[in-house]
Amino acid sequence: MKLIKNDQELEKMLEQMAVLWDAEEGSDERDELELLSFIVEKYEDEHYPIPASNPIEAIKFQMDQNGMTRKDLEPFIGGSGRVSEILNGKRELTLNMIKKLHRELHIPYESLIMS
Repeated sequence: MKLIKNDQELEKMLEQMAVLWDAEEGSDERDELELLSFIVEKYEDEHYPIPASNPIEAIKFQMDQNGMTRKDLEPFIGGSGRVSEILNGKRELTLNMIKKLHRELHIPYESLIMS
């Protein structure tokens, strides 16, 4: 086993992972699959980083997934005017809003906090 140096090696590792995918827990094949997944993850993190999400997009995604309206956000953000300001990017989320959105709507903190 070795580190991935290019996309061709990445493809070969992914193919090997597919072969091992149903390996029995505790087997040598399962251990190999886990090691391969770490190596692939390292390569992909370095060569194909996923940009941090935008907090507003995270909230809108959650709304869409759960059939929520702006009114449904009021308990977490405040009145309709405040919700509108947040969703239109005119006001930033407060720490209290972030905590409520995370706790009640299960939006990851990482998605709600801009770096």
